[in-house]
Amino acid sequence: MITMYGIPNCDKIKKAKVWLEKHNAEYKFYNYKTEGCDEHLANKLLSHFSYKDVLNKRGTTWRKLPESKKSTVDEIVAIELMRSQPSIIVRPIFQIDEKWVIGFSEAVLLKNIMK
Repeated sequence: MITMYGIPNCDKIKKAKVWLEKHNAEYKFYNYKTEGCDEHLANKLLSHFSYKDVLNKRGTTWRKLPESKKSTVDEIVAIELMRSQPSIIVRPIFQIDEKWVIGFSEAVLLKNIMK
């Protein structure tokens, strides 16, 4: 089973949804906006990826943070940010069975879903 994590109005999420549907891949969508990112999910994501890879430093949410917060980010602060502002999490993140993939790459998805 595939779970895609993200927010629905994200262009990368929209592109990934179209791609998954085109390839008849069954998936469920986990919406950070409505379902949030609790401590359990934040820890799960950070058990598979570095907090540096999980935080979207190109997005508006990151840019709006005070410089004092940005300069003190570590894993604990990252979890706090992920919980309080889930839009800061890079998108999409996929869980494909037991494998985790960050970002949208057609080649990586093909390799992992077309077994």
